[in-house]
Amino acid sequence: MIKDISFLNPEFFWLFLLLPVAIAWHFWKRNEQNATFKISSTKGFSSTWKTKVKPFLFVFRILALGSLIIAMARPRTVDISNETKTTKGIDIVMAIDVSGSMLAKDLKPNRMEALKKVASNFVEGRPNDRIGIVVYAAESYTKTPVTSDKAIIQEAIQSIKYDNVLQDGTGIGMGLTTAINRLKESKAKSKVIILLTDGVNNAGFIEPETASQIAKEYGIKVYTIGIGTNGNALFPYAYAPNGNGFLFKMMPVEIDQDLMKTIARNTGGKYFRASSNSKLEEIYNEINKLETTEIEELKFYDYDEKYRLFVWIAGILVLIEISLRNTIFRSFI
Repeated sequence: MIKDISFLNPEFFWLFLLLPVAIAWHFWKRNEQNATFKISSTKGFSSTWKTKVKPFLFVFRILALGSLIIAMARPRTVDISNETKTTKGIDIVMAIDVSGSMLAKDLKPNRMEALKKVASNFVEGRPNDRIGIVVYAAESYTKTPVTSDKAIIQEAIQSIKYDNVLQDGTGIGMGLTTAINRLKESKAKSKVIILLTDGVNNAGFIEPETASQIAKEYGIKVYTIGIGTNGNALFPYAYAPNGNGFLFKMMPVEIDQDLMKTIARNTGGKYFRASSNSKLEEIYNEINKLETTEIEELKFYDYDEKYRLFVWIAGILVLIEISLRNTIFRSFI
């Protein structure tokens, strides 16, 4: 943004104190050089316009000196532009459980919608990192490869829903392995997986513990989140006869927390339990703080020097003063 005018050498403004001295000296010398005599009447003398204008020649000289002092103080404006450079980027993959149990209503309006809102805010708070999305149930697939395009990521998050594309179930090992495949070739300084589930591993042909060891070998840290309240919750158990949505009933919440803790411990991550909307939000905020990206801010200063204008003004004023003294007012000096 353009700042107000500034001065590189403001100490030269002290020279303005010499101007009153110069003015006083001028008038003292003028009075000393002019002879005086007394007459009874001045009717015989007439004042011309040259007599009246003559004092302004000295004004030109004073203004020229003032302009030179301002020029020596180096007035200038500055245009400051910022550029941020990521010196330690992080690649993050969010592996999200999209099994039918994610429609449970212990979080409002349900687990899946609560997660989408918090995940969207998390992405918004990571402008300098690359992020990818993996979804899994009994099977898994990459919804969005690791990318820095936050618009694509946000669109992918909002489109997450329960459907029949994936076989229902909870294949934690499958989801984790797919996420690892997205990061294993990454050149980022730090690689992170946020693995979220609301159940126990009951599907897939890759064991979660095996997947966690693979993540460790690739230097990938896994933060695990178990989502669901303590006790019972309203779970979908069948389609409504009229085809409009699901039927719900109270069922016990079962999360394999020991497995989640093991995966996190094996990879140097951390396990969290999200039992409410606010707790889920707190968890993502904590992960956001744990995984910080080093940013270098570069500032560029573009100075526009203004002293040349004042040099020109001083030169013109001096030229005018000299020209007038040696032409029109020559006989008066």
